[in-house]
Amino acid sequence: MTPAFSIIFFTTASGAGYGLLFVLSLLVFDRALPAAFVLTALAVALTLVSIGLVSSTFHLGHPERAWRALTQWRSSWLSREGVAALACYGPALALGAAVAVGAPRETVIALALATGVLAAATVYCTSMIYASLKTIAAWHDRRVPALYLLLGAMSGLLLARFLLAAFALPAHGLPWVTVAIVLSAAQVKRAYWRAQAEHRSASSLGTATGLDRLGRPRVLQPAHTERNFLLKEFGFEVGRRHASRLRRLAIAFAFGVPLALAALSALPAFALPAATAAVVSAAFGLVLERWLFFAEARHTVMLYYGGAAPAPSRSVPTTGG
Repeated sequence: MTPAFSIIFFTTASGAGYGLLFVLSLLVFDRALPAAFVLTALAVALTLVSIGLVSSTFHLGHPERAWRALTQWRSSWLSREGVAALACYGPALALGAAVAVGAPRETVIALALATGVLAAATVYCTSMIYASLKTIAAWHDRRVPALYLLLGAMSGLLLARFLLAAFALPAHGLPWVTVAIVLSAAQVKRAYWRAQAEHRSASSLGTATGLDRLGRPRVLQPAHTERNFLLKEFGFEVGRRHASRLRRLAIAFAFGVPLALAALSALPAFALPAATAAVVSAAFGLVLERWLFFAEARHTVMLYYGGAAPAPSRSVPTTGG
């Protein structure tokens, strides 16, 4: 698939925003927090979510028609994502208002938990947009929803740790929860890459055209004199050596460095610089991870153009822990 920066930015930025909303809901439930901290965390999370949602429309031919996607929620995960995303604004803004006016703690907790549930639901819907596509083997994998949820939670935890350090608030066990989530996300990502490397498609040019009963067909010449929409959107190919190098960088910056810095942030003297560096490293690493998620995916339609079955790189980077 051709990686679109607008979609890469959308999935990483909004995932981090929803992850922060989810983590914030748990923090609010766990203990009383200063109003300034809660309002700042809400502002950061909703800014990331809003910028991400707006950027997702840039990939559309007619962004002004994006609202029509909301009407297909019965059958479309894209529509369900839009509905859940808009629904999440309600309790999140109400939570901010409740905190600002000093509402009873029970009200604040109820709004925080509603926000967290809708944030997690939105990320799940986003993941299912890809996981539900049987025509793209690399996405039609049960690990994809788990990855989106884990990476969102990881981003949210790193951002929450940074904000706690910036406000000089105690982190309690948050750094170690972050370490556990980073390790879990890294292991699921490695398992995903390993599964894709071992995948063997049952489809071929013969099965795609229905000519396999006559032998092994091959393409003599392209069906078009110039690139069409299908080739532009689905014909992107990334070299194995290039993909392997990017995988190693993604593992290092998205998981390895944040893992070490999250543990270091447990020390008060290093809390803020370590948490800041962890957020920056993870942001860069997750952009690489998401670029690969799109670039390495092969659509079945490419078989009609003589493309081979999906054959991702066999290199599976390792990570600490």
